[in-house]
Order: sequence, then C-alpha cells, then structure tokens
Amino acid sequence: MLLRHTPEKITERKSLTINPAKTCQPIGAMYASLGIQGCLPHSHGSQGCCAYHRSTLTRHYKEPVSASTSSFTEGASVFGGQANMLQSITNIFSVYDPEVIAVHTTCLSETIGDDLPQITKKAKTEGKIPEGKSVISASTPSYVGSHITGFSNMVKSMAMVAEQTGKKNRKVNIIPGWVEPADMEEIKRIVKTIGVESILFPDTSGVLNGPLSGEYAMFPKGGTTMDELRSTGDSIGTLALGEWCSADAARWLDKSCHVPCSVLDMPFGLMATDRFIDALRIIAGVTIPEEIVNERGQLVDMISDMHQYLYQRKVALVGDPDQLISMTEFLVSLDMHPVHIVTGTPGKKFEKRIREITKDMPYEVNVKAGGDMFLLHQWIKNEPVDLLIGNTYCKYIARDEDIPYVRWGFPILDRQGHQYFPTVGYKGGLRLLEKILGELMDRIDRDATEQKFELVL
Repeated sequence: MLLRHTPEKITERKSLTINPAKTCQPIGAMYASLGIQGCLPHSHGSQGCCAYHRSTLTRHYKEPVSASTSSFTEGASVFGGQANMLQSITNIFSVYDPEVIAVHTTCLSETIGDDLPQITKKAKTEGKIPEGKSVISASTPSYVGSHITGFSNMVKSMAMVAEQTGKKNRKVNIIPGWVEPADMEEIKRIVKTIGVESILFPDTSGVLNGPLSGEYAMFPKGGTTMDELRSTGDSIGTLALGEWCSADAARWLDKSCHVPCSVLDMPFGLMATDRFIDALRIIAGVTIPEEIVNERGQLVDMISDMHQYLYQRKVALVGDPDQLISMTEFLVSLDMHPVHIVTGTPGKKFEKRIREITKDMPYEVNVKAGGDMFLLHQWIKNEPVDLLIGNTYCKYIARDEDIPYVRWGFPILDRQGHQYFPTVGYKGGLRLLEKILGELMDRIDRDATEQKFELVL
C-alpha cells in the first residue's frame, strides 16, 4: 500500500537517492555536543536548519533539545556569517550562560567558506568569551558524509581540548560512539563494576533520558565536564567504540598526547562485548568480577534455550555502520542469516567488514554502503526475509511486505523506551534477544493453525 510502487527490478542509480538511510552531519554534531555538561549546541547557519536538527533529536529522544543559531539571512549567505556568529556568542553567554558553546557548520556556512577557528579566535581576542568559558567547533557540511560523520567530527573537537600535565591520572578514556543515553549509562556501569576509572565522552546520559522532576533546568546535570575533557590527555589509554564514530578522536589523542588507543567494535551482542570487557581488563590490569561473568552466562543461557527459533532465520538490516557491524556479528553468532544490509553512510571499508563477518554464510550477502532504503526494499522483494531490523522508516517496508520488525537505531520516532533501556553489553544483549524473539514468536502465534496454536512453544 505505502511503498508498493517499489519495483522488483533493480537498476543502477548513481545520482538519485530514494528514502535515504541517513540524515545530515549537523544532527550528529548536535547530539555529540549535548554530551558535554553545560553545553549549548550552536548551528552556524539559518534558523530553518537548526529547527530541523532540534526537532529530529527531540522526536527521537522525547526530550526538549536546546540549541542556538547564527540566523543567516541573505546578507550572511553572500558575505559570510562572521558578524552573526560574533554577536551570537555575546548573546548566548549573556542570556543563557552555558559553560561551553559547541559550534557546528551547515551547508550554507560551509559553501560561503566561514572559518570557525578564525572566528572563535577573534571572539576570544575581543573578549566575547568570558573567563572560564569555552567555545569549540567542528566543520560539518551536510552535503558529504552523514549524521555519523558529523558526530565523529564534533567528538574529535572534544578530544582536541585535551591537555597534558605530565602526570597520568590512571583513567581510561572511553568514546562510546552514537548510542542511546541508556547505553552510555550501561557502559559506565560495566566499567565501574570491573573497577576501572574512566572518562566517557560524549555522555548524554542524564541529559536526554533524565527524570521529570517538576523543575526546569536549562542545562541538565549529565554530560562530560570540560575539566574531564581536558584531562583526557593524561589518561593511560583510550578505547574507541566504533571505527566511524569514535576512531578519529582516539587517534588524535594518541598522536598528539601519546595516549595509546584501541579501536573496537561497539559492544552489541556476545562477542563484541567480550572484546570490550577483555580490552578493559588488559588496559587497566584488573580481573573480571563474578557479576560480569554471570551476566555473560545469562545471555549464553538464553541463546541456548531459544536457539531453535532463531536458526537460519533470514534478516534484513539498515542503520549506521558501527552498529550494523556488531549487530551482524551477533546475528551470525545466533545462527541467523543476515542477507540484506544497508547503511547510508559511505565507505567501502564497511562492505569489506560485513563480508568478512558473513563469509561462512551459505550464500552471498547483499551489502551496500552509501545505499538507501529503496534498494533495501527491492532486495527484500527479490529475496524475502523473516525479520527486518532498523529505524522507524522501516515500518513502511514491514507493513507492505508483512515482515516482523524490530525498531533499532536512529531515528525511532514512533515508540518510547530506547533512551531508557540499553542494548549494549550482556544485559543489552538480553534486551535485543528478547525483542527479536518476541517478534518472531508473535508471528508463529499469528500464523499457527488452531491445531498448532500451542500455549508453550
């Protein structure tokens, strides 16, 4: 009904994207900025761009997202937005008094060629940045990359705040990548349980999943402080979770501050979590407590108990590269068959990695970086699947093709809970597995004849 105009015949498209599997860089930069305590994200462009970025994040996280803008009009669009940004910095610090302003560019300011570091330096020279306050910036043109690129660029700008005192702080930097606030909470819980001191950045827990207290706070208490960001240069090491989201910042700290880094997969599922836990053990020189071992055992137990309902089920996935890599590995470890995998973020390295993970599949897997959901729909029409995993925009494909569907990734606009319930780590693996099994077993019940409609499966 909704997408039934999608043809089965696949033709090559080089200059046309239909139903993109991504959004634009500034949204990623804005989300990363919200992970700094007392930070006001600033969109250096038009009001319309800022409104779109805010509304997308607000609809996903169901929390009001504050941000400011340079409010470009025709003059700034032609002659540059330096005057607008300088005035914005003055107004923001005098009216809202944030600890830090995190500036990201848009198509408009990138096209005209505004130099954010130069403008920030001028603002500091002219005394527009109060003592003890900060302005950081990232270049995030919407016409290249994706929201993941913008997130990575802003996180690298956070790392560039790092300072070295010559004395190690015995902490481990952890860059979680674009995950939910609940996932960041879970990562911190795991790290604390193991007994490792850490600096997690960015950290949107407590910012975009805070309680309804009845009291308004312009800047929630959550987030990584600027002091913590500065001290990342004295850490004993960095764990970057995700090549696309986190690696650039970690490698910058390694090169500039000599903080050794390891780039890992996001800890979704059993094996990726194993590697994360082991990396923590090695870098901090600790032993893994029984509590974490038990959590792993619970996930293994559930996999063992329910394996017959997962075996050889075909899955189609769409989302962000770092998340898809770990999810694909998790599904393969469950003896499920990921057959169609699409990300809107470009990069041939993604396709290579997916093919390595799925090399033992009994058939070739369809995988596309820089692809779109129109192509995913066509693949599904040609080779149907038992399960679809992806963001809210997948609901049209799921309805038209009558496929069980698990909402996962960004954005999720039509459901609640993703900001409160983690899917990383062993506990998160249980949550993911429960969601997958719930959809598959609901379908078994729906399609069962009366003779086979069992109370216990």
